[in-house]
Amino acid sequence: MHSEVTTMSDKADATVLLGGSTTETTGLTGYYDVKCLDSAGNVKWGETIKNLVTTEGKNDILDKYFAGTSYTAAWYMGLVDGASTPTYAVGDTLASHAGWTELAAGTAYSGSRPTVSWSAASAGSKASTATTFTISATNTVAGALLATVASGTSGTLYSAGSFTGGNRSVASGDTLLVTYTAVAA
Repeated sequence: MHSEVTTMSDKADATVLLGGSTTETTGLTGYYDVKCLDSAGNVKWGETIKNLVTTEGKNDILDKYFAGTSYTAAWYMGLVDGASTPTYAVGDTLASHAGWTELAAGTAYSGSRPTVSWSAASAGSKASTATTFTISATNTVAGALLATVASGTSGTLYSAGSFTGGNRSVASGDTLLVTYTAVAA
């Protein structure tokens, strides 16, 4: 008698790789848009300034956002003096910034540092409306700064930056319109 035996089997393998990750980072950057108008309202020049966000500014935002209670933001803009070529450092504060000088409010332009007004954030950025500086004396401007106080050195310096094309001249009667855009990217 003859017999055949057949053995049937089925086999499946699957491999799962673990350890994949998703990383998301957010950096704080920003830029100033500056337009200079003469006394008749004609555009004399305009430029965009990439800025340095200071460590103090980053820490201030993190403290207010993650640990703040009933925090109300107040921001003011100033101008950087163009009597020399400024250099900025992440450790700069309003009280200590060896590489540059602020253009004197009250003598170079009317009043103290002007208040900054903001539009709503959209697509990871937040822009100010144009902050107006009425120039009251002929000067050289190197750039702009953003701080938490209207005058003095007791507040927080968020950012500062210079024109990429070099310092710019302004005359008595000119108006500088400065807009700041903060970007979280």
